[in-house]
Amino acid sequence: MRKAAYAAALLAVHIGIVAAQPENPFPRPAAIKPAISFWTRVYTEVGTDGGFIHDSEHLNVVYATLHFPADASRRQKHRLIQSATRKYRRILLELSAHRANHLDAEQQRVLALWPSDVTSRQLKHAAYSLRFQLGQANRFREGYVRSGAWRGYIEKAFESAGLPPELALLPHVESSFDPDAYSKVGAAGMWQFTRSTGMRFMRIDNIVDERRDPFLSTLAAVKLLQENHSVLNSWPLAITAYNHGLAGMRRAIQVCHTTDIGVIDKRYSSRTFGFASRNFYAAFLAALDVDRNAERYFGPIERDRPAHTVTVTVPDYVLARTVAKAVHVSLDTLQRLNPALMDSVWAGDKFVPKGFELRLPPRLEASSKQRLAAIAASDRYAFQRPNLHHRVRRGDTLSGIAQRYHITMASLIRANGLGNRNFIRAGRMLNLPVKGPRTVPTLADASDASSASAGQPVLAEAVDVSTPEAPATVDAGQTAAAPAPAADAPVPADAPVPADAPVPADAPVPADEES
Repeated sequence: MRKAAYAAALLAVHIGIVAAQPENPFPRPAAIKPAISFWTRVYTEVGTDGGFIHDSEHLNVVYATLHFPADASRRQKHRLIQSATRKYRRILLELSAHRANHLDAEQQRVLALWPSDVTSRQLKHAAYSLRFQLGQANRFREGYVRSGAWRGYIEKAFESAGLPPELALLPHVESSFDPDAYSKVGAAGMWQFTRSTGMRFMRIDNIVDERRDPFLSTLAAVKLLQENHSVLNSWPLAITAYNHGLAGMRRAIQVCHTTDIGVIDKRYSSRTFGFASRNFYAAFLAALDVDRNAERYFGPIERDRPAHTVTVTVPDYVLARTVAKAVHVSLDTLQRLNPALMDSVWAGDKFVPKGFELRLPPRLEASSKQRLAAIAASDRYAFQRPNLHHRVRRGDTLSGIAQRYHITMASLIRANGLGNRNFIRAGRMLNLPVKGPRTVPTLADASDASSASAGQPVLAEAVDVSTPEAPATVDAGQTAAAPAPAADAPVPADAPVPADAPVPADAPVPADEES
């Protein structure tokens, strides 16, 4: 009896210890295990020179692995995919019609991929559920190497917020840890924030886009995931909401009457809950597994060294080249360390904003403030160069607008948060990443004017631009008559738009295909 009581006590202690252990924040329901295995294959077996023809609903059913010729064009790759898709659709339709009659070797192989009790109806449905998935092995490997630059910072950011550090690996799924990543729908940066979501947590305009900065966007990702989890109280759902949206996941819970990600993935159906959203959590779990076993899949591999920088607050509006000269750093190095600053800043069309947290090499930690403070007043400006706008007219294209103002189409897209498949509508105002129509007073101008006019501020007078190639300017304190603007002249940011504008506001103008 005494031994039995002792054993029972030990069991009770053991149960208590187990109960006290925190629950695994990232469960793996049986329903999504085939998807985890599939994404593991995608991340490790085939690079972007190939991929898988598979069933879009049953990811354990992979019909073929394609490998593209090294010199294959985009069109040739598309033809190879289409040919393979037609082949397996034909086989599945044949199997659905008479699967027991004289099957050849390939038909038998395809049939064996399915359970023995598969029905003809299921096979016919599978014929129209074929999908091609591009391989990602080379991108994952490159992302693993790149991640070393920011991984320590990201993990600390999540741990400081009381969130699981494993979330630091989510960029494997989003961008392969590429801070320059830019999607067709306008998502940008390592964490792939869309413009609308990103603006809730970051500054995003035609001067600064913090989505492109790995450090600033990480803090935004922490806030977004923290918000998702506070509402959903489930990491599988919070991670899926990162892709599908918080409102979408709340709707999924209401429809399916469960918070089980396996059930939701299988049962929930909506116009926007597509393949990517349905598989986002499974892909994340696969990325965790591959990252933890990187050498098993890729052989000896090392991450990049951590990125060490120091930050200094820019005290006034200053040209980027002036900052680079003051701190004795090349403009290229400054641009590499500060990807949040847009092309207009590096081209000198806009100033580095006052109050911007500038990143510099660690060697400048002790002297950066003094060097910026030493910039002459004549090289510091009272305010930012104002924006110019172009009002879209019927027939305008992005490439045509970019050519007209001698800017790149990429900079025009970034300045306006346009996705490659976006439409620009007639009547819309587009920001132009070019110099504004005013000469901006320097701090030296303001100081001189202050002593001469009892502290009255000196502002440049706004003038319409006569041509996009040669914008007119007015020096501080002078006046000038505004010439009649050309028909296609850019519009100053503060210029009113006539109510009777000749272009209907809802007339769609397709963006160029290459945008």
